Amino acid sequence: MSIKKTLLMSAVSMGLTAGIAAAETTITIATVNNGDMIRMQGLTADFNEKHPDIKVEWVTLEENVLRQNLTTDISTGGGAYDVMTIGTYEVPIWANNKWLVSLNEGMAADFNKEDLLPAIAGGLTVDGELYASPFYGESSMVMYRTDLMEKAGLEMPDAPTWTFIREAAAAMTDRENDINGICVRGKAGWGENMAFLTAMSNSFGARWFDEEWNAQFDSPEWAATIDFYLGMLNESGPAGAADNGFNENLALFQQGKCGMWIDATVAASFVTGADSTVADKVGFALAPDNGLGKRGNWLWAWSLAIPSSSQKQEAAKAFISWATGPAYATLVAGNEGWANVPPGTRTSLYENADYLAAAPFAQMTLDSILSADPTNPSIQPVPYTGVQFVAIPEFAGIATQTGQQFSDALAGNQTAAQALANAQELTTEEMEAAGY
Repeated sequence: MSIKKTLLMSAVSMGLTAGIAAAETTITIATVNNGDMIRMQGLTADFNEKHPDIKVEWVTLEENVLRQNLTTDISTGGGAYDVMTIGTYEVPIWANNKWLVSLNEGMAADFNKEDLLPAIAGGLTVDGELYASPFYGESSMVMYRTDLMEKAGLEMPDAPTWTFIREAAAAMTDRENDINGICVRGKAGWGENMAFLTAMSNSFGARWFDEEWNAQFDSPEWAATIDFYLGMLNESGPAGAADNGFNENLALFQQGKCGMWIDATVAASFVTGADSTVADKVGFALAPDNGLGKRGNWLWAWSLAIPSSSQKQEAAKAFISWATGPAYATLVAGNEGWANVPPGTRTSLYENADYLAAAPFAQMTLDSILSADPTNPSIQPVPYTGVQFVAIPEFAGIATQTGQQFSDALAGNQTAAQALANAQELTTEEMEAAGY
């Protein structure tokens, strides 16, 4: 064979190889280290089979770290990610800043946007454009040990009051056997303890701001909220509660160390799943109220969105269509059972007889989601929307700082009055600096 022919064939071969390499697209997905997201990563082989030309790389982070990382990247146009896991708080703010790609066009044919629960999709939609697709939707509710409740001689109402919860927590606490009557979030963070406390404060009649955007931590309603929260946890909560967020409390409940846990409805499949030592002893109830017309539950969706800085938007839409489309539920059900399907996103799931039969928490989850009203979070008038957050860009930073104050109070480093005074001062300063 001539040298010229050999070189020509080599060039052709190199061209073909380059063409194959160019045909493969790699997308980088940033996500939170929650159980449903970890499960999604374990099922990625199904996506690879359907889209062999798209390679997926994962960046999995703890909730607070994820939020900080993504906020920095998207606000600077860093372009490190093609798919981001974000929540109901970020979507409208980032969409209005033109930081997100609309999902109204370019999704898979079977994506079926109309099937999304209106309560969840509404929080992800701006001016008629869907800017993120919910992977799972949630509210919050009470998860409790039916055996310990019975042992205490009590019966959990479907719609309990905070007074009942505190009394039941005290009755179920058994320090000798390392059983805590109540587990709730204490870890500082706008999406950790402040998500719980903000929702709780709504049921106590509190609000973050009055109609003139004046901070309200000096109000009697906030004082009542924090005093009750600290008192309940000091009486019946676990040691080190100030360090416990969603994942830490989940582990405690699964290990049989919590009589009650008030947290995200999405946790229901994990407390009744194979990793739970008390799976057959779990009941569910709505989040508590104080008889004022608001329950202490929130409304949230962990969702997948595409930053405008992504250069691989078509591939990113293919992944989001797969991960949040109706077929994904069937995939999870086939691998791990219907009870483990991501909840709270699609109407069709709550019309599925197999799911309803397998998930004893399904109706309570749906009722909890439908009972949250982000447009009227408090019994008092407010200038903002959001149940467990205030839908303004400054909220994440302010709530992270206030969350540290209340976490310090829970740890015994300051009094409730000091924490509230500090929260009032720093919130006022930040809002004035922002021009409110």
